[in-house]
Order: sequence, then structure tokens, then C-alpha cells
Amino acid sequence: MLRNTIGRTIAAAAVLAVTVGCTAQAAVPDRPGSDGKPGSSAPAPEATPAPTRPSPATPSGKPKQTQKPASPSASAEPAEVLMARGSKGAKVRELQARLAQIGWFDDTPTGTYGSVTADAVKGFQTKRGLPVTGDTDTVTWQKVLGMTKKPTSDELAGRKVNKPSAKLDPRCLTGRVMCISKTSRTLSWVVDGTVRSTMDVRFGSQYTPTREGTFGVFAKSRDHVSTIYHTPMPYAMFFSGGQAVHYSADFAARGYNGASHGCANVRDKGAIASLFAQVRIGDKVVIHW
Repeated sequence: MLRNTIGRTIAAAAVLAVTVGCTAQAAVPDRPGSDGKPGSSAPAPEATPAPTRPSPATPSGKPKQTQKPASPSASAEPAEVLMARGSKGAKVRELQARLAQIGWFDDTPTGTYGSVTADAVKGFQTKRGLPVTGDTDTVTWQKVLGMTKKPTSDELAGRKVNKPSAKLDPRCLTGRVMCISKTSRTLSWVVDGTVRSTMDVRFGSQYTPTREGTFGVFAKSRDHVSTIYHTPMPYAMFFSGGQAVHYSADFAARGYNGASHGCANVRDKGAIASLFAQVRIGDKVVIHW
């Protein structure tokens, strides 16, 4: 048998070539984080991704293994429910009084967690981006505590509500301004940086949102009646189209269970009457979060 002699050859190196290739609906939404503008710019062209180089071999000849990402930690345990429908006691009364401070509870604190309290908590949770359950869990309770002050005996008894002062938008610090905060749901009458009065306000729904921005009062009507909805709008001060700051009997009766058609409703008739007498045509209106 003949033995074949196998010659050793040197392989040619390969070359890799890489080619890189009350009122009209507002046009803007009433929640932050969305500009409401349609996209107008064309999308940027996609670049061809550069090829990845193969991982160098280890001395053993096996492909080098990449380190696996750490396994995600176990999901956090659900928040503990502290109060819910059927709960009773001093803690529930405190919750109701604290919610009243920030405009979510319009009833007299009773110490009983019923449907009114559950609805108030749901509204608060929705506004804060929390799971909407109507139950007061540890996360919801901490949010409420962080936004309110310890209720006084008068607040716990429903005789008085001490609302925290709304932080003034920088645009409200000069001139004569109706400074309206959607966060605290208050209107502050500000003259040269000094708050003269503050009152509760209610806004439009998601379908008829109250516009945000800087406006000017262009018309006043003491006994105005809506030509669209045929409802009274006493002490109306118009700032944008058909939207106005005005007294609302519905707001006074139902509180935050209702909504306007885009106007900024005031439920304190005495306060809005006094404001109406002070505001002049051309005074500024700032609506902000």
C-alpha cells in the first residue's frame, strides 16, 4: 500500500469588505406631557447597521461566552391597603379632611369610608398616575400626606378647610393676573406678585378641556347666559373664545363630581363677585399645571 504524503498548505487570508451604508373644544389636551401637535417632520432615514465582529476564540477553541445579564429582581410587593370601603375611625376622618384640603372631598368628614370617599380617592389616584382602585394603600396615603397638612379640629369637624397655597407660575408674578393652577385646582388673584384672594375652580372634561397658556380678559358679562348650552354664566370674564372664568351653581352643588364645557368654574359666589369687580379688560389670565 502506497502511503500518500500530505503536503501542508498555507490558507490565503480572506478580506472582509464592510458597507456602512362652554364653548369650542380646546385644541390642546388638558394633561401635561402631550403637546397635541401633529407630527410634521419626515422620519430620519435609517442607517444600515455596521456588522458585528465575531467573538475571539478562547484558548480552548470554544466561543467566548458573554456574561448573562443579571436576572431581574423579584417584583415589588403590592402596596398594603390601609383603608377601603367599610373602614371607619379617626384615620378615615383624617383622610377625608386631607382630601378636602386639596379639593378632592367636598363633604363633611364622617370617619366612614363610603362611596363618596372611594370616588375622591379614585380621582386623586387618577391625577397622580397611581393604580385607580378607590382603596387607600400605603403609596396613595404617602402621596396624600406629602401634599397636605395635619388637619385641625375644625377641619376634622367639617367647619373649615385650610387649602395649601398654590405655587405661583413665574408668569403670574408681574402685573394683574388671574393665576389658575390645574394642579391645586385654584384661582389666585395676583397683583404685582401679591396674592389678594384664592378660590376653588373646576375645569372642562377630557372632551372639552380648558385651554392652557397665557391669555387676556377681552370681555366681561355680569349676567351672561351661554348661547350654546343655554345655562347661566354669572360674572363671566372671557379669556379665550367662548371660555371664561365664571360662577357655576352646578359646581357649588355637585363639587368636582361634574365638569365644565371648557370654562373655569368658581363655586364661591361671593368670591367671584368680588373678583369680577376688580378685574379689568386686558388683565392677564395664566392657566398652568
